[in-house]
Amino acid sequence: MTTSGTPSNAAPEPVGKSRAGELIDERRRERGITWAELAERTGRPAVWLTAAVLGAHPVPSQEAEVLREALGLEPALVAALRRQPTRIADHAALSDPTIYRFQELIQVYGPALKALIHEEFGDGIMSAINCSIDLRRGEHPGGDRVVLTIDGKFLSYDWVSSEA
Repeated sequence: MTTSGTPSNAAPEPVGKSRAGELIDERRRERGITWAELAERTGRPAVWLTAAVLGAHPVPSQEAEVLREALGLEPALVAALRRQPTRIADHAALSDPTIYRFQELIQVYGPALKALIHEEFGDGIMSAINCSIDLRRGEHPGGDRVVLTIDGKFLSYDWVSSEA
């Protein structure tokens, strides 16, 4: 029996993915571990791992176990990592200055990128599902740069007839 009166062998109280991400990030910072270090330990890209821990992807059991060991995570947090997310827009996050710059970038360059993708590949889209994103620091005389590489699969629009 625990001090709260629940049996010690009871299933852990569920924790939402968003809250779990906040708690795990706090634990990571307390232990002085960087996202890059966790990515290296799990063998996953830093952008993917960070997004997954913050709630955007389910974390496979092997990687969740590595995170549990590295951060001393409770079973409820590991369970939250493993759950399938509900991917919805967080309107509060959209006002964050860093996130807003990405919106601004798409507002300014989105039409040009679309035109260039269509010119190079034809009628279709770049997948945001089948893609990878890399972030690195680029040195520049005018100040360091954030260098993002988005590697997305091209998906052509295909008309499929319902008649076989």
